[in-house]
Amino acid sequence: MANRYNRLVGQMLEHVEHKGTDEAEGVMRVPSSNYTDPARWQREMDLVFKRLPVLAGLSVEIPQPGDFKTIDMLGMPLLVTRARDGSVRVMLNVCSHRAMTLTTEPCGHRKLFTCPYHSWSFDGEGNLRGIADAEKFGDVDKSQLGLTQLPAYERGGLIFTVLDPAAQDVDFDAFLGGMIEDIEEKHFDKWYYCGQRTMAGANWKVAYDGYLEGYHFAAAHPETIHPRSYSNIMQFEAFGPHVMIGFPQRSIDKLREVPEEQWWQHENDGYDFVRTIFPNVSIFVAPEITSVSQLIPGPTVNENRTIVYFLHKEHPADEQGAAELTQMVDWLAGVIDREDYQVGLQVQRGLESGAHREVVFGRNERGNQYFHRWLEYYLADDPDAPVPQL
Repeated sequence: MANRYNRLVGQMLEHVEHKGTDEAEGVMRVPSSNYTDPARWQREMDLVFKRLPVLAGLSVEIPQPGDFKTIDMLGMPLLVTRARDGSVRVMLNVCSHRAMTLTTEPCGHRKLFTCPYHSWSFDGEGNLRGIADAEKFGDVDKSQLGLTQLPAYERGGLIFTVLDPAAQDVDFDAFLGGMIEDIEEKHFDKWYYCGQRTMAGANWKVAYDGYLEGYHFAAAHPETIHPRSYSNIMQFEAFGPHVMIGFPQRSIDKLREVPEEQWWQHENDGYDFVRTIFPNVSIFVAPEITSVSQLIPGPTVNENRTIVYFLHKEHPADEQGAAELTQMVDWLAGVIDREDYQVGLQVQRGLESGAHREVVFGRNERGNQYFHRWLEYYLADDPDAPVPQL
C-alpha cells in the first residue's frame, strides 16, 4: 500500500499547488425520489443491504471468548458472540422454540443464554443445550434446534455478516478486496475501545453522501474541520464499490521536504483519509480519536440510525486518561450530530418538499457519483451489467 499512498499524496500536493481537485468527467443528476420513494428504498434493502456484507460490529467489542453484543439491523435482531475457540459467530437473537428474543442486553459475557419465556438455553456457538422439563416437552433433536446462523467474517478488527439466513459460501474477501487489506494494517483489534454513540439521521444515502466529499467543509465545518483541512480539495481511490478519499491538511506543503518514498508514513501529518465500505461504513482515523460510522437504514425511507464507534490507538494509562478520551468522544459525536446529521435532516425535508426533481452532483463530487453508479449497478440485479469504474 505504500506506493499507492505515495501516489495519492503526490496528487493531493499537486491539487493544493494548482487549487484543483480530483474530478469526474461531468455533472451527474440523480432523481430526488431516490431519497424519498418507499418502493425504491425497499429494493435497496432487498438487493443491497440483505445481500451484501455489512458491518455487524468491532472485534474490540467482544475481545474474549464468552463476550457478546446484540444489535438490530433492518428488523433483524443479531447476537454476535466470541466462541470458545476465539472465532466470531453472528446469529439471530431468536429462540428456536417460540421465537422469543433471547437476550435484550446490549453486551456482556455469558456461557449460556437462557430464553426468558420458557427457559430454553443456548451456548455461545448457538447450540441448544437445555430444554426446560424436557421429559414433558417430548422428543426433539436438539442438534436441529440451534440458533439461526448468519455468515460471519472477521478481519482488520471489523466483523461483517450477511443479513440472509439462506446465504451460503459468501466471498467476503472478494467483496472487501483491497480496502480490507488497507484497514488490516491499522490493527484495530488491538486498539482501545472508547465506546459508541447513536444518532438519528435522514435517508441512508443522504448520510453516506456526506462522508464522500469535502466540498462542504468551509460552510458546514468552519470552526472544526476547515481550520485543519482544505475545503473542496480531494483525491479519490476505489477498491471495487469502496472508496478512500484523501483530504490534504493545510500543513501538507511540509511534505515537499520529505522524501517521496516516505509520504505514506505521514497520514494525519499533512493529510487525512476517510475510508468508506459500501454500503454502510465510513472510517476516519485521527490521532485524537478514530471513528467508525455504521449506517443502518430505516425503519422508514426517510431515516437512518447511525452507530459511531470510537477507538484510540493507545490504551489510557489511568482513569484520568480514560475520562479525557470520553470527553473527546462526546465532543466529536456532538460535532457529527450538529454539523452533519442535523444538516442531513434538513436536506431530507427539502427533498420531500418537491422543490427540485433532481439532485445535482458536480465534477468535484466524484466519490458521490461513483457511489450512486454502484448503487444502480446492484439494483439492476444483472450479473452481465458493466462494473462501474472510478
